Amino acid sequence: MTTVFIAGSLSISRLDARVRQRIATIAASDLDVVVGDADGADTSIQACLAENAARRVTVYCSGNEPRNNVGGWAVRSVHPTATPGSRAFFTAKDLEMARVSDVGLMIWDSKSTGTLSNVIELLDRDKKTVVFVNKMKDFVTVGDVAGLEHLLTMMSNSARAKAEDKVGLGARLQGLSQKQLSLAI
Repeated sequence: MTTVFIAGSLSISRLDARVRQRIATIAASDLDVVVGDADGADTSIQACLAENAARRVTVYCSGNEPRNNVGGWAVRSVHPTATPGSRAFFTAKDLEMARVSDVGLMIWDSKSTGTLSNVIELLDRDKKTVVFVNKMKDFVTVGDVAGLEHLLTMMSNSARAKAEDKVGLGARLQGLSQKQLSLAI
């Protein structure tokens, strides 16, 4: 059974009609879905899944209790060693969702480093992600480094600088490029 990791930027609370349709299709296909518990896109995604009677949903949280669980679905608690409330604390659940999923669907504001990190993590695990770029109102598929580089062209210089500071974007990109090159040899 395919597991879809659906997530998005905290700044996005209203899902575009095309994203809602894609989530409805996922729900109707009875695929397994993993989703986070944050405000913003995660909660909107949960609401859309609930509206479409999705049954195979697991809400991931860092710590004991999810911040949001709209559908009352199963919860998978991740217990990181990082300081509660820190970036590393909340990233732990995202890393686990990337591990257990087969494919990603991300809703991105072209600047969120958390959503971008999810795309990078999935790519590092040789998994494709369909990214809805909210400001462009279009989907971009990231299945290789070239796809990721194309996605990065949609970021402003300041957003890229922030991603460099927060997630070491350049080093991650270089590591993915070297990995892809070594697989091609």
